[in-house]
Amino acid sequence: MLIKRPNDYLPSEITPRGLFERRRDFLRLSTAAALGAMLPEAFANAKLAGIRPGPYAATDAQTPYSKVTTYNNFYEFGTDKSDPAETSGKFRARPWKISIEGLVKKPKTLDIDDILKLAPLEERIYRLRCVEAWSMVIPWIGFPLSTLLKHVEPLGSAKYVEFVSVVQKDTMPGLSGFGSLDWPYTEGLRIDEAMNPLAIVAVGLYGEVLPNQNGAPVRVVLPWKYGFKSAKSIVTIRFVDKEPVSSWMKAGPSEYGFYSNVNPEVDHPRWTQSSERRIGEFFKRKTLMFNGYGDQVAALYTGMDLRKNY
Repeated sequence: MLIKRPNDYLPSEITPRGLFERRRDFLRLSTAAALGAMLPEAFANAKLAGIRPGPYAATDAQTPYSKVTTYNNFYEFGTDKSDPAETSGKFRARPWKISIEGLVKKPKTLDIDDILKLAPLEERIYRLRCVEAWSMVIPWIGFPLSTLLKHVEPLGSAKYVEFVSVVQKDTMPGLSGFGSLDWPYTEGLRIDEAMNPLAIVAVGLYGEVLPNQNGAPVRVVLPWKYGFKSAKSIVTIRFVDKEPVSSWMKAGPSEYGFYSNVNPEVDHPRWTQSSERRIGEFFKRKTLMFNGYGDQVAALYTGMDLRKNY
């Protein structure tokens, strides 16, 4: 069984981080408002309070925190998997504002503390499948993306949602070292995809505030799509009437398409997608259609030719 519902989800099944590594005690925050009063450097490893079990929890063994936070694709900080953890220390995740604009009735600019108050925080244990054919299982902390998007009342003419990531030239060394992408990093979804219950706004993982290298302070997580679709460190959300052209679509239109759903039957032009390497495991495993979330999302693509994944 790949997905558990709330009534058979037990908090005791959350793998304690202490089993993975011995670390110092971390600051426990009693309220989201307390986060805003702290200096930016104090946020590293800060605990989030009031987290409740979410409705979706993969039963796969969770990837150790040490791997989740040191094996990353975040090209603004460098192209090696270790670069984001090593070079993101000066990144400024506070103060932080997100502009929600475009084809909406009530455009807003929200502070991260406003966003934290929009909905109760949930733990969603999701599989993450990278287009490079490696995968993880991560206990994200967040709330449904639909909650945030409904806050601005999209117009009927809005068909898509575009996400724009931050550009901090003085803290992101990869901006000048990787010429394949146009900055800022952009991604997009159809509105019905963005409103799907699986899509979340993530503000933490393993019970803690998001580390810089994982997309602090706020990102989206879309577990049925390849990982690059889940935009990190978001500063703008824009409702539009035409399909957004994402950063990877611009960089490699023959390799990366708008939907990029996990599909083991459609190989990347340069490698197979039929199997994947779970970080921390020796043997490869079979890749699941929609990363195993077909029951929740397959209906979104009824009538589409899923062989045209790219």
